[in-house]
Amino acid sequence: MKSTVENLNPTRVKLTVEVPFDELKPHFDRAYKALAGQVNIPGFRRGKVPAKILDARLGRGTILSEVVNEAVPAKYSEAIGEANLLVLGQPDIEVTRIDDGDALAFTAEVDVRPEITLPALGEITVSVDDVEVAETDIDEQVEALRERFATTTPADRPAADGDLVTIDLAAEVDGAALDEAATEGLSYRVGAGDLVDGIDEAIVGLSAGESKTFPTKLVAGPYAGQDAQVTVTVTEVQDRNLPDVDDDFAQLASEFDTVDELRTDLAEKIRRVKNREQGAQARDKVLDALLEITDVPAPEGIVTTEFESRAHDAVHAFDHSEDALNAHIEREGQTREEFDAELRESATKAVQAQLLLDALAEANQVGVDQNEFTERVLFNAQRLGMSPDEYFQRIQEGNQFAAIFAEVRRGKALAQAVEQATVTNASGDVLDVAELFGLEKVDEQDEAIELADEAAALAEAEVEEQLIEEAVADELAEEIAEELAEEIAEEIVAEALAEEIAEEIVAEDIAQAEGDESSKA
Repeated sequence: MKSTVENLNPTRVKLTVEVPFDELKPHFDRAYKALAGQVNIPGFRRGKVPAKILDARLGRGTILSEVVNEAVPAKYSEAIGEANLLVLGQPDIEVTRIDDGDALAFTAEVDVRPEITLPALGEITVSVDDVEVAETDIDEQVEALRERFATTTPADRPAADGDLVTIDLAAEVDGAALDEAATEGLSYRVGAGDLVDGIDEAIVGLSAGESKTFPTKLVAGPYAGQDAQVTVTVTEVQDRNLPDVDDDFAQLASEFDTVDELRTDLAEKIRRVKNREQGAQARDKVLDALLEITDVPAPEGIVTTEFESRAHDAVHAFDHSEDALNAHIEREGQTREEFDAELRESATKAVQAQLLLDALAEANQVGVDQNEFTERVLFNAQRLGMSPDEYFQRIQEGNQFAAIFAEVRRGKALAQAVEQATVTNASGDVLDVAELFGLEKVDEQDEAIELADEAAALAEAEVEEQLIEEAVADELAEEIAEELAEEIAEEIVAEALAEEIAEEIVAEDIAQAEGDESSKA
């Protein structure tokens, strides 16, 4: 086999491969064996049909198609191995020549991981916000507790902002009632603003048994984005009674006896959360700094795949309704073109981050042990609300083990980068990385594992690496079969006359064999 590599750009190459027919003999043997077991030819046992007979009965083109479908992916994989290419995504393969008895030639264009010159990590300096716990932060948490332990009492008066109401809803579009938009007995806090535009203004002032119709734009379902007339009927109004903030409340809402103890505990919890946020800010800023000073070419095909994945996720959140998504984008003050441009920009950055972190991991020989892999599986299962067994089965069926391995490895590579960078707060103090991520001072190995687990969260939103290795033959077979159909058809036309003559000879042989069997009988 002869192969050459042409660099089309920093992230894409073109392979030209030529395979002599004598190297295809194992593929021909397997093709003949497989086809012989699939056809019934009088006079021959299944699986024992000679190659010459199969050529005549099935056509040489059928044999060549089987051979090429198996050989091209295998030879492609062999060629990228010889060239030491780190490929990304699926190749575009074109069979350029099939000279029966001479050679098979094809080309393959594929994205590859670019060469990246890494910066000195110790020279990176980032600044993060100070961690401050203000009284207003504590007050907000106390108010949240009051909301949680609020009680309600029926109110014989019109609804006001903050009341809890029970409502019925009905909607019409162009005079036609929408059954799927109707609901009864819905509990709603006036002013929450989480239903449709205009509902809060319509409810305020209504007493139990009163209704009001108002115009709005639907945000979900098949009529998303369309103007509608919505009728809201209030069936009950309730006062929300918030408990007083005293020691009795502290005992009700927590394990503490006094409000002072409760506020002290809330302050400590807020500080821990802000420490984590500060650590995440440092992690993100270190990565941004790395991307800013490092030239990371992004393969266009991988960027497009990531963009399409994110676009699918965006419309999935609106029940796959493009109209609903467009209505949401419009409410956010954007056009669809602006939204797509931002989505592509974020996809490009995600791909660049993946490539950069992979390069860092390789340069620093970052590995992943079984415990780290298991911790990530458990973390992902918990995040998705699934049992570990169920999640493990899903990733096994989806062949996602390599993606999770890469996710952990990139997280560890980023953790090492944060450790080597200088991180200061707004006051100018240099921060300890372990303390930054809320870790206790334990031995270095445990600290590294915990820090890696924190940093690995960044990799969750990144594009999955799509290396084509042993599975490439199965993945490409169908695609190559379609591409070869027309080309092999042309080959068959050239051989048609010879095949017709061969078939006549075979027919005579078979007739003779059948005559012999009859005479024996």
